[in-house]
Amino acid sequence: MLRIPYESQDFPPGTVQNGEGELRVTWDEILWAAITVGRPNRYAVFQHGNASIYDAFFRWSLIRMALEQRSPTTSYLWRTAAARTLDPSEKAAVSYFLGMTFCKLFATNLLNTPWLLHLDVCRPQLDPILTARARPDLVGQELGSGRWHAFESKGRSHPIDSTVKNKAKFQAQRLVRVNQVACSMHLGAITYFHNDKLQFYWRDPIPEEGKAIEIDLPPNSWRHYYQPVSEIIKNQDSDIKDSDSENDLRISIENHDLEIQIHHLIAKNLISNEWEQTQKIAMESAEIFNENGYQPDGLLVRAGKSWYEKYEESSFDAEADDRDFDAPLPPRDQT
Repeated sequence: MLRIPYESQDFPPGTVQNGEGELRVTWDEILWAAITVGRPNRYAVFQHGNASIYDAFFRWSLIRMALEQRSPTTSYLWRTAAARTLDPSEKAAVSYFLGMTFCKLFATNLLNTPWLLHLDVCRPQLDPILTARARPDLVGQELGSGRWHAFESKGRSHPIDSTVKNKAKFQAQRLVRVNQVACSMHLGAITYFHNDKLQFYWRDPIPEEGKAIEIDLPPNSWRHYYQPVSEIIKNQDSDIKDSDSENDLRISIENHDLEIQIHHLIAKNLISNEWEQTQKIAMESAEIFNENGYQPDGLLVRAGKSWYEKYEESSFDAEADDRDFDAPLPPRDQT
């Protein structure tokens, strides 16, 4: 098990205990959170093709490049040397994605809220009312109760101060209703590094007066949640549509040393791109999934042994770092 130090602040009684603690997770859970954070990928403008596959591989590759378990016996997550040497814009992009991934992980484990979608799925509704990025990143639905929570997820490559905590709080509390249902929590969450060790902070502030945001999720919103997994499965197995719906689907991703499984209760709907029905079945079957070792959404990602080892850059990468790209190429051998 991996351990992530965290601090919780301003949570109401009966929810998350305030103070410091350590969340115990596995690489399986981290990789699952990375691929299901429900964000429209950068290739969403294309209606056909396998763009979602590359988006999924990108997410896993980013996790592998940025985080390491320094040995199979250590239990904390550390920033890799490769991540430390990125330029500022690259660090910002990595931190942003890590922030969303670990926000989902904590929401799942401590708030029973695995269903997170990025607010960009509602961009046509938001653009007319927002002139700046003063809004949360994610909205999540809690299992059982169906309550909605708003999340502002930030990532930082350094320790955090009160300024970034207050900014996260302000952005999270602006979203007040989803599908005409009032949000129960407004969480500012920050994933950051302290002496290269991954840590997490979140708080649930009391909403202040201000211009509120209300959204209705558009049709097929859950496509952004499930499509990366669906496309990988269909790409790896051309006969997947004819698969027996009584059996779970299992696909090995050798280049990333991991395996994906889809529970048979949602497999048929997922492969048929019936996104809303897939989510509905999963909401009703979370207990069964848990008993079968799956995540609450009916998915399972298994990490291979390489994920438990220290991250090593290839010799090709190291040579590329030292290469002078402005130098002329050597003459081509004409023989």
